[in-house]
Amino acid sequence: MRLLGAKRLRAAGLLAALLLVAAACGDGDTAGEEETPDAAATGDAGTEPDDATETGDATETGDATETGAEPAGDGATMVFGTSADPVVLDGALVSDGESLRAIDQIFEGLVTLELGGTEVAPGLAESWEPNDDGTVWAFQLRDGVTFHDGEVFNAEAVCANFDRWYNFPEAFQTADATYYWQTVFGGFAGGETESLFASCEATEDLVATITLTKPSASFIPSLALTNFTFASPAALEEFGADEGEIGEDGLFRATGTYGTEHPTGTGPFRFVEWTRGQQLVMERNPDYWGEFPGNIQNLIFRPIADGPARLQALQTGEIQGYDLVAPEDFETIESTEGLQLLSRPAFNVGYIGFNQAIPPLEDIEVRRAIAHAINRQEIVDAFYVGQGEVATQFMPPALFGYAEDVTTYDYNPEMSQQILTDAGYELPVEIQFAFPTDVSRPYMPDPQANYEAMVADLEEAGFAVQQDSAPWSPDYLGNVDTGQYAMYLLGWTGDFGDPDNFIGTFFQSPQPAWGFDNPEIVSILDEAEAETDEDARVALYEEANRMLMDFLPGLPYVHTEPALAFTSNVEGYQPSPVSLEPFSIVTVNE
Repeated sequence: MRLLGAKRLRAAGLLAALLLVAAACGDGDTAGEEETPDAAATGDAGTEPDDATETGDATETGDATETGAEPAGDGATMVFGTSADPVVLDGALVSDGESLRAIDQIFEGLVTLELGGTEVAPGLAESWEPNDDGTVWAFQLRDGVTFHDGEVFNAEAVCANFDRWYNFPEAFQTADATYYWQTVFGGFAGGETESLFASCEATEDLVATITLTKPSASFIPSLALTNFTFASPAALEEFGADEGEIGEDGLFRATGTYGTEHPTGTGPFRFVEWTRGQQLVMERNPDYWGEFPGNIQNLIFRPIADGPARLQALQTGEIQGYDLVAPEDFETIESTEGLQLLSRPAFNVGYIGFNQAIPPLEDIEVRRAIAHAINRQEIVDAFYVGQGEVATQFMPPALFGYAEDVTTYDYNPEMSQQILTDAGYELPVEIQFAFPTDVSRPYMPDPQANYEAMVADLEEAGFAVQQDSAPWSPDYLGNVDTGQYAMYLLGWTGDFGDPDNFIGTFFQSPQPAWGFDNPEIVSILDEAEAETDEDARVALYEEANRMLMDFLPGLPYVHTEPALAFTSNVEGYQPSPVSLEPFSIVTVNE
């Protein structure tokens, strides 16, 4: 999953910057609040459907209401409009923003991010301490924390979750099932791919000790991902969290009821019920261990796929807020009494992905011709209404390691044709290109508009485009992750302030979506992740960005400042760089 004005977290290595972070976080300060990837934000590189997606059946009331706990008292109801339903409410199994936004309200991890920023802050761990070489980390956990089902949160629960992820069954070990585990930790127990994770041990009741196979400068920041938040081990077992299968279409599906009917975390909100296509309902957790400064008693996420329909729902009071505001609606919202517009700083990238396993994209000359064919500036000007800037590389300028001197590809359709003919191709050159339907993302508010403009550019430059599309989830993301598309529209919102979460996530290991194996790129990204000298790490990422834009695995085209809209009686909402904000700090006035 994510996105916006980011403060730099210069994770400069284990013996330098991370040791300073550990020392700074060891003073017992209150944990910060954050929102995490769209993906995804987060990032948005992959998602997994579950059975409820296909059946459309309403889910049953979950454990939160089955405990018989009394409501937390009078409070407000807030309805937030989303672009889609979550995939499943199990952080380990998702990478899309709508899933992560909901999960972030129910679950918590060892660390979080400061409110509105990207710097690491204590979460369920009050402090953490590494050994001398940064391969063993001891986390001092908070006392008095319980899961929504009444189970105690302690070091055994932490290790039960890590052991679950590390020992996922084979069906779970696919790119569309456990994307974030694989991008951060690598392989699984007994697998051919080495894992960064070695073990977790409950050395004391409130001390969890995690051992890594090697130092990692991005380990602590990565733990802020919503994907590594903790579930009640009892609920995981009781409701079949590790039941899943690969369907005939090659995509993973969770088959247990945990992630659709019984998600059980420690967060400020607890699950009530979920009816797909209608609403996901949560209520305030009366036993929450931390502060809850807002007044929301009932939090409802309502999927409204169409952007104009979300705006209309806000105007009529059906919802009190929504994300992914279309740029063409900014003026309407800002000029309407009773509405307000908030925005995030740019912390994302929209790109065209190239799958080099599908001809003719294995040819660098074809990729160069495509890069010169797309009028990126015109697309940004036409579809982002002053909220976007042309991207030259796969990470935003706010991050350290951004290189000012990468190879760029100016719009020049005549050059595209010349490159193709010089390479021996007869025009037009056939290519497949796909875009997602029924979705709006921070980096592409209107995917079809972007796509149609790009197709026109490509055809002018000597390409014959085989056009393809699919619904965002599960089909489109699943097809991308399993390498079914030659070219595709996608993007990424940063989850934390480190280049490893952008170009490391994309390119540090071979992936079917990209269809190539470049040991030189993998090597420099491995070196940069483990580098203990800050200046050296910056230089490595700058060089990696230069290498990537020469190799051209895809074409970055935009960084955006995504917008959210609310009714004017909503106060306290804090736009986050990573686009998964906490609703526990929000007040809805009468």
